[in-house]
This record gives sequence, structure tokens and C-alpha cells, in this order.
Amino acid sequence: MKYLFVKKHTYLLSLIAMFLVSTPVLSQEKFHLKLQDQDQKTAIIGASYHYGSQKGISDLDGIINLDFQENTILYLNHLSYGSWFLTAQEVLEARKKGIIFKKEAILGLQPVSVISIKMTEEKDKKIILSDQERLHHDAGAILMLNPVVSGIRKAGSFAFDPVMRGFKYDQLNVVVNGIQTANAACPNRMDPPTSQVALNRIKQVEILKGPHALRYGIGLGGTINYIPESPEFTSDPGTYGRFSSLYESNGNIWRNEGRVGFQGSNYEIGVLGSYSIGEDYKAGNGEYIPAAFKRGTLGLYGDLKVSNYDLVQVSVNRNFARDVDFPSLAMDLRTDDTWMASLYHTRSLHGQNLVSWTNSAYFTKVDHLMDNLMRELNPRMVNASTPASTQNWGFRTEGTWQFDQAKLYAGADFRSESADGNRTREMLMGPMAGRIFIDPVWQDSQINKTGFFANYSFPIGGSVLTTSARLEVNQAQANDPAEEFTQLNPDVVNTQVNPGISVGIQRNLGEKFTMGIWAARVSRSGSLLERYINFLPVGLDPWEMVGDPQIKPETNNQLDWVLGFEKEGISAEVTLFGSYLSNYISSERTDLSPRLPSSPGVRRYVNLNKAFKSGVEFSFNQRISSHLSHSLNLAYTYGQDLDRDAALPEVAPLDIRYRFLGHLIEGKLQTGVSFRFVSQQNRISEAFGEGVTPGFSLVDWDVSYPIGEKLFLKAGIQNLLDETYYEHLTRPIGTDKMPMYAPGRNFFLMVSFKFP
Repeated sequence: MKYLFVKKHTYLLSLIAMFLVSTPVLSQEKFHLKLQDQDQKTAIIGASYHYGSQKGISDLDGIINLDFQENTILYLNHLSYGSWFLTAQEVLEARKKGIIFKKEAILGLQPVSVISIKMTEEKDKKIILSDQERLHHDAGAILMLNPVVSGIRKAGSFAFDPVMRGFKYDQLNVVVNGIQTANAACPNRMDPPTSQVALNRIKQVEILKGPHALRYGIGLGGTINYIPESPEFTSDPGTYGRFSSLYESNGNIWRNEGRVGFQGSNYEIGVLGSYSIGEDYKAGNGEYIPAAFKRGTLGLYGDLKVSNYDLVQVSVNRNFARDVDFPSLAMDLRTDDTWMASLYHTRSLHGQNLVSWTNSAYFTKVDHLMDNLMRELNPRMVNASTPASTQNWGFRTEGTWQFDQAKLYAGADFRSESADGNRTREMLMGPMAGRIFIDPVWQDSQINKTGFFANYSFPIGGSVLTTSARLEVNQAQANDPAEEFTQLNPDVVNTQVNPGISVGIQRNLGEKFTMGIWAARVSRSGSLLERYINFLPVGLDPWEMVGDPQIKPETNNQLDWVLGFEKEGISAEVTLFGSYLSNYISSERTDLSPRLPSSPGVRRYVNLNKAFKSGVEFSFNQRISSHLSHSLNLAYTYGQDLDRDAALPEVAPLDIRYRFLGHLIEGKLQTGVSFRFVSQQNRISEAFGEGVTPGFSLVDWDVSYPIGEKLFLKAGIQNLLDETYYEHLTRPIGTDKMPMYAPGRNFFLMVSFKFP
């Protein structure tokens, strides 16, 4: 009877209970939130959360169920989206909407850094993010915003060739959007791959440290991935655009860039362009350094949503450079003309494990001319010029699978790179005056790479395990070998198979600490330069270099250990790495006779038995208050040639960066002071002619302010104290090895206008 009485009067009893305990019931009201990818609009499955004492994982629909608690922060974590949190107020707002959007990101405890170069529209700016970097005429220069990356400089204002952890050139894998790349047509790398990247639509740069990112190719020392903006479709058709201009006083440099686009519910198309010009700049000691250049880009892009599931993206860029001074080399860049085109098709799938499938293809062609015809040489012994060209093309197919809390990327790719060109020498003096010599440089050489890859991440208990593997077949040949080259290398054809594997485990150590350990073994075959260059001075010293088609692949066995710390307003991360290299590709002197009388001799590319690199990287960020924040970053690499018991060449010294920021007038006015300290580099390779580089300290200041919603201003002073200095990786000028000093004090002003 009691049971029936309660059953019949359930409704009345419920009302009475709600009245008696109204406050605690309201504070513990149940609600649910859906986690959804901001771009693909798919559910975020397997995200862990904790909300007060509540913990759990989002289900197959991306749903998390919560009991509401006042003044409580919601912490979220996912393998592909990183760690983030919602404040108590943000939880209330999300509760009303019932959904939380999040962009896919790379976990901070992986060996990766991300440089953001897209101006944010958010009012609460934790870091100064402006369009200034997008204005730069060389995408390699912006990489040095992070001390992990340094750069080889052979010109004052052009062609900053990145070096990361002592790895350089083809030891680094440089790609745009995971696939497109370019090969330097100039044997002296006046046009490295980074110099060909148009920054107009690049939103961020991934610096994937170490050989772990096998999805995009073999990066023995790391991968640099320039990521373009995602398309934005609008229900109402419209037009948008941006025009930016920057002036630098030291070198009389003008940089300009802009884009105009049209967008609707299923399309976004546009045109972009840039043009920069500069003159000689003045170093801190008053010396003028030859640094003239002209650089421009013109491009078209289109993103078409052909169905609810299919996205087609196409881009075509035309880059050019003219009359660029290279005082550290025997010749200057006269012309550099490049075509870059890419095509992507992405099929999004819903309600199954296969989330998306992307097929892409690209084509790049570089035509380059360098000569000494405009050099003031006294006496002028020879007129020399080298027209050269490279061609890259390839395709890639990749699928993405989501299995509950696990994620898989798998696919295949193909890359073909070729180079050709001859050096012409007209003798003007001596017994051979009037004679003309034609020297084959690239010998119409070609390398084809066919790769198969997979990346699988899945949880194990409280940890996340990530495994990556790649198998690459490398086929190389010289289609027009020179006679003197075949005398040294009778067989100019070679096929090699390079396996690569990486395993990493990541774990949260409580609510504030995270730790990751990554191990990899990866092999890389020699480049076109290392296999087929034919008696040309392209190294650190003036010795002529000759390649070896049969050179063995070099292998990197590397371990990265990453410890991260994060709490509200503070984040820090330290990375330690060690790299043991076998068959390390270097060069050694020979008794061969050089082609040029000015060259001291000939080096040949060879394999060293073993080499070792280790180092430390540290980053710290703190938001001191709503108006103040600061950051500290440092990087140091130690490199040792174990065969010769000597330091490895071209390894940057300790680099420390500190920045103090102020956010005033509701966060609109932003000003910052930056301090950089670089230590003396006395670990040098005497065998390659390196000298000790003195340390230096720099101070920069800048301020920015938006005027309304369309106009943005930024100004500042670089090298405020007018320091006279040069980087360790900057090549010296001439045979007497005079330092090529960096710019002294420099004032700049930037204006950016956006519409609508």
C-alpha cells in the first residue's frame, strides 16, 4: 500500500522535494555539452574532462554529461586538440548553446613549436599577433622568431636558409600544407625552399623538431610545415581584402602585400600579391653592407565546396627576384622566376570510422640565373654566369580514421625533383684569355621518392601512445653526366630503401604537469647536391665540391624528452634531446685539381662513421595581470664529429629571448620590449674554416594600435642600442673573411587596411 501511495502521488512529492531543496538542486542541475571540430563540424570523440570532482570521456557523439557547479572551471584534453579549459563564465555561456567548438591542434608536449603569424581579431590578446611577418619577402626569416631555428645568411636581406639543432639543407623537410616544396636551382642555395613560400595566406608555421613527423616526408632533423588559412564560407556573398605596407629606415626597405577575395556559401576565390625592394644597409659600426634586392609574388587561389562532403582547393603562385646582392659569394642573383601550383580534394565522411580522405598534387619550377657581371672586380679575371633550373612535382593521398579514442593517418606520396644547368666562364686575362669554358653543374640529375606512411595514436591507461612509420624508395640518376664526373663515379644510378619509425608516449602527471618521451630511427638518402654537384664551391669554405651518387643514407637515432607545466596564467616547457648519427653525410679533402685557380682544392661528399648532437630548449609564458605578460625562450645545441673528435660545423650557439608585453586601453594598445642574448660560439670546425664568433645582445621595442575595425598601425625600433654584430651562421665576405655584419639600428612603420 505504501508503494502504491508513493507511486500515485509521485508528482506531488516531487514538487515538495524541489521546493525544500531548491538551491542545491539548481546548483547540481544536469546538462550536456557537445564537443565539435570547428572546421569539419565533426564530433570530438574521446576527449577527457574534469569538472570539479567529475571526470569522464566524450562519447561517440562528442557528448559530455555534467552536474552544474558554480565557480568551477571545466578542463578538457584530447590527443588531436590539446589541453584547454573553460572558465566558470564560459561554462555558463556554453551551457546555453549546448556546444563547444575547438580547432584541431598539435599537443604542446610533442617536440613541436608553432609560430603564429595571423593577426587575431580577439580583444584579449595573450601574444602580439600581427600581419608584420606576413609582409616579409622571405619566409625563412620569420622562422628565426623562435630560437630553435637559426639561419645561414649569404646575403644581407635574402635567402635565410634555416638550421635547426645543427641540421640544415635537405636534412630538414620544408613543405607547404604538408606536400608542396621546391628545390634550390642555385647550387649555392641563393633560393632555398623557404624563400619560395608566399606568406599572404599562411596562418601558422609548424616547426616539428626531430625526425618524428613522418607523415610529410623524411626530415632527418625536423620538418617545417607552412599551413595556409582554412576557407571561410558565408551565407551572404561578399568581398574582402587587405592591403599592408611596411617601411624600414635602415636599407630603405619597402614591403607591400595584399589580397582581394570573393566568398559565398560554397566558394572562396581571390588574388594575392606582394612586392618588396631594398638597398644596402648600415651596420652598427657605420659600415655599409651590400644588400640590394627586389622580390615579388602574384597568385590566385580558389576553395570550392562542390558538395556537402567535397572540398576542392587550388592555388597558383608566380614568384620573382631581381638583382639580389650576395657579398659572401662569388656571384650575385640576377633573376629567379618560380611557378608553384597545387590542387587538393578532400572528401569528408560522417557516421563511420573513416573521417576524411585527401588527395593532392603539386608542381614547382624554378629558373635561376647568377653571375658576376655587375661586380666591381679589379682586376677582372673572368666573366662567369650560371643559369640553372629545378623542377618538382608530386602527389599525395591520405586517409584519416577515428576509432573511439584512437586516431589513424595513413597514405602514400610521390615526389620527383630534378636539376639542370651549366656554368659559363669567359677568361679575360692570362694565357687563356678569350677562351670560354662550359662546366656542367647539375648534370640533368633527378631523384624520385615513393613513400608509404602511417601515424597511429591511441590511449593506454592514463597515457597516449603515438607510433609513426614510413618506408621510402629513393631512386637517383644523372641523365647527362660529365666526363670528369664519371671518371670518379662510373655508376651514376642508385636506388635505396629508407625505413623510418618513431614511437612516443605522453602522460599527464597530475593536473599541472605533462611528460612526453619520443624515440625515432630514420634514414635519409643524399640530395641532388650531395650526389651530383660537379666541381663547384658550394660549402662553408671556397673548396670546390664534388658529389657521390653511391653515398650511403645517413641515419639518425634520436630521443626527445619533454616536460610541460601549465596552470592558469602560466605555462612552461623544457625539451632535452640526444641524436646519434651513423653514416653522417659530410665532406673531406681530396688531391683532385680544382677547376678554378682561386679555389684551394676539392672536397668530396663522404659518410662519417658516427656523429652526435644533443641540446636543450626551454619556453616560459606568464600572464602577470590583465595588462602585462612576459615570455622567455632559449635553445642550445652541442654537435660533435666522433670520427675526427672535433666540433661539427655550422651549429648555432646558445640563444636566449625575453619579451615583456603591455596590453592597454582594453587590450587595443600593445607595446613590447624584446631582449636577445647570443653567446660566443667557440665550438668551431677548423677543418671547414670556421672562426670563433663573438656573442652579442639586442634590444627591440614596438607598439601597435588598431584604428577602428579596418586600420592597424605598428611601429618600432630594431637593434635599439645599435649593436655591431653578426650571427655565427652568417658567411663571411671575400677571401679575407671579413664579417658580414647584421643591420644596425632600424626604425619601422607598418600600416594594414582591411575591408569590409
